[in-house]
Amino acid sequence: MEIVAPFKEAIDEIKESGADAVKFCYQCGKCDTVCPWNKVRTFSMRKLIREATFGLTEIENEEIWRCTTCGKCHQRCPRDVKQINDMVALRRFATGYGVFPEAVKPIRAASAGLFAEGNPFGEARTKRAEWAEGLSVKTFTEGMEILYFPGCYLSYDSRLKKVARATVNILNKAGVDFGILGTKENCCGESIRKTGNEALFKRMARENIKTFIDNGVKKILVSSPHCYHTFKNEYPEFNVNFEVIHISQYLFELINGGRLQISKEYEKKVTYHDPCYLGRHNGIYDEPRGVLKKIPGLILNEMEESREDSMCCGMGGGRIWMETQKSDRFANLRLDQAIGVGAEVLVTSCPYCITNFEDSRLVLNYDDVIQVKDITEILQEII
Repeated sequence: MEIVAPFKEAIDEIKESGADAVKFCYQCGKCDTVCPWNKVRTFSMRKLIREATFGLTEIENEEIWRCTTCGKCHQRCPRDVKQINDMVALRRFATGYGVFPEAVKPIRAASAGLFAEGNPFGEARTKRAEWAEGLSVKTFTEGMEILYFPGCYLSYDSRLKKVARATVNILNKAGVDFGILGTKENCCGESIRKTGNEALFKRMARENIKTFIDNGVKKILVSSPHCYHTFKNEYPEFNVNFEVIHISQYLFELINGGRLQISKEYEKKVTYHDPCYLGRHNGIYDEPRGVLKKIPGLILNEMEESREDSMCCGMGGGRIWMETQKSDRFANLRLDQAIGVGAEVLVTSCPYCITNFEDSRLVLNYDDVIQVKDITEILQEII
């Protein structure tokens, strides 16, 4: 048996990066039993925590980048080990030395795009509001009821632009006084923070906060659970507090308040997928289901892994930018679960989930088997 001595310098650096909670772990292994990675391959969060405890983390290894920050392990941990914070700290450790395994290298391009143009695609900032052309969307001015912040994917991705446009059509139909900031927006910074680039996150955050304050923003409506989580739970670290509401919550308010009328039926069987950052991280389960249950003709069939037990799509924690082999995709399993409960439509409310499910639908040749829709796309059809 090889005896390995703890590497004190590494231990200190790992803890300074934010992983001090690794010392609470007593290796019960509950994290491994709930981690979605173990549905597709062998993966041990317990092992990574133990290695970090002794400063033996291999930063060249892709394993520290696998965590999707879905939150399932922290939900079950009896010692409050804060696995997400620990994994982010290990990534800060690796990022500080410029070490990125092959599958993780796309993060560097995303970082460059965020630094130069405020979005991970490196698309021109001047094009950020092109999705809104022809919709008579106003520029936000102080005194408006709400700022709509679509986020990067809805601003640039051709599939997700449809969600932004559906959202605007619904807001206009409900008579909401809203505007957008367009080219003044930056990425919220959530995903780049989870990859360990704290400095770039802080730059994104400070620029957004200044923009919000300068324009008199009080209430922010978001489409992405990742934007929701960041604005609501992480921006207060900068001593600001904005009222933040996710579109699924706002739709529920509009319908219950009588501002949005449903005029048609939607005669399909659907199932709802809880995004990790909407559900587990922020406890928003009832409002999206409440919206779906208000729709005449719609049959809602729940998957076994739903609400707080929902299966992660696999794209959180910055993995939206990393390479994932076909055999390792949680989304493939999730589509099969949706089909298994008889769903014709898989409904969710997260751009990362939609992107991933659409990719899996293509890979699995499920085009004629099941559709993937944002909750706004369904509502747009029936109001």
